[in-house]
Amino acid sequence: MSFFKALILAIVATIFLTYVFGIGMLELMNVHVMMDGEVIEPLKAIGVSALVVVLIVVIALAIVLSVFGSLIFIFLVLCASIAMVTIGVFWPILLMAVVIWLFSGNKDTKRYA
Repeated sequence: MSFFKALILAIVATIFLTYVFGIGMLELMNVHVMMDGEVIEPLKAIGVSALVVVLIVVIALAIVLSVFGSLIFIFLVLCASIAMVTIGVFWPILLMAVVIWLFSGNKDTKRYA
C-alpha cells in the first residue's frame, strides 16, 4: 500500500469515526451546541467539540510536561550537587592520584641505543 493511499484511508477513517462518535455522543448526552442563540448543525457542533477537546489535550500535555520536566530538572540538580560535593570533599585525594599517575609513566618502554 502506498503512502498516499494509506494517508487518504487514514483521513477518511478519522473523519468517519469522528462524525459517528460525535453524533452518537451528541444524541446520547442530548447536547445542543448553540452559537448566537441558535442551535448549530451537528457537523459544526462536532467540529467545535473536536476543537475544544484538542485544546484540552494540548493544555493537559503542557501541564504534564511541565510537571515531569520540573521533576527531571530537580533530579539532575540533585545529582550534580552530589557530584560537586563529592569532588569538593575528595579533591586533594583526586589531585594526588592524578599527580602520581602523571609522574609514574609507563615503565615498559623499550629504549633504543
